[in-house]
Amino acid sequence: MVKILVACANGAGSSLMMKMAADKAFKQLGIPVSEIHHCALAEGVSSANQFDLVFVAQNFLNMYDDAVKRGAKVIGLRNIMSDKEIMEKVQEAGYDKLFK
Repeated sequence: MVKILVACANGAGSSLMMKMAADKAFKQLGIPVSEIHHCALAEGVSSANQFDLVFVAQNFLNMYDDAVKRGAKVIGLRNIMSDKEIMEKVQEAGYDKLFK
């Protein structure tokens, strides 16, 4: 089971929509999810390494450079509401095979 973090600027509306898109994408991929936590960027940056996958808007990706150096798997999205983009990025990175 995969534990997912989704983060947006304030941790309210956008991250909730991203959470719903991620839930839909992982169901379509057939990957079981134990948790999808949505939060603000500040919390996401500090807790990224506690999750298997992290999703953020593409323009905030560089904020996670240190977390990536420590082994976090962070994916930047152009359209945070697109379950299709989430599926594509997960598959491109090969993460779909890690969690099945």
